[in-house]
Amino acid sequence: MSNEITNTDKEAIRRIIIAQIEAFKADDGIQAFLYAAPTIRQQFKSVGNFMRMVRGSYQAVYRPRSVLFGELNEMQGMPAQTVYLMAQTGEIVKAVYLMQQQPSKDWRIAGCFLMPMEEI
Repeated sequence: MSNEITNTDKEAIRRIIIAQIEAFKADDGIQAFLYAAPTIRQQFKSVGNFMRMVRGSYQAVYRPRSVLFGELNEMQGMPAQTVYLMAQTGEIVKAVYLMQQQPSKDWRIAGCFLMPMEEI
């Protein structure tokens, strides 16, 4: 990562991810959409489009039974926070959140990749 991520940044990144998950749980699409980076908001153009995508493709993020934070690494030159989610089905999913710091120094979610956990 080009800029060193501080403990304050790490805490802020976790807060944003949790806040978006809580907004999804409350069906507060407007708030959830605000936690997305501008590039994501431009891609989906509306809260409705964004929420349809999340409900359709990101059920573990939309309605997790539990959330556990893993390591913060780098992916595509951005901070990448690993989060383990238990879906309503009981499936454990690894989510990698790409985070982008805004000019205001606030963090926003610039992408989320889901990967099923491999059996051990």
